[in-house]
Amino acid sequence: MLIVAGTIVTQPEGRAAFLDAVQPMVAATLNEVGCSEYVFSPDPNDDNRIMLYELWDGQASLDAHFASDHMAAWQETRKGLAVAGASINKYMIDSVESLG
Repeated sequence: MLIVAGTIVTQPEGRAAFLDAVQPMVAATLNEVGCSEYVFSPDPNDDNRIMLYELWDGQASLDAHFASDHMAAWQETRKGLAVAGASINKYMIDSVESLG
C-alpha cells in the first residue's frame, strides 16, 4: 500500500481556482484501478494551502496514474495556475492498524 501526501501552496487568491481546475482530474483518478482515496482539501488555517492525500494499492497503480491521459492533461492545466510551491511525498506502508 502507498500513501501520497503533501501540501500545495498557491499564490494569494489562487486556491479556489486551483481546487476548481483539479476536479476533473480527481473524478477520473477515483475511477482508476488501485486508487482508494484521492483528495485535495483546503487547509482551514491557511488560505493559500491545499492538503493532498492519496491511497494506492501499490506502485503499479500509481505508475499507471502518472501515465494516464487525465494526468497528462492536468500537468498542462496546472501550468496556468497560481502555484507558489509544493511538497509531496510517497510513503510505503507495510501494515495498517485501526485507531478507531
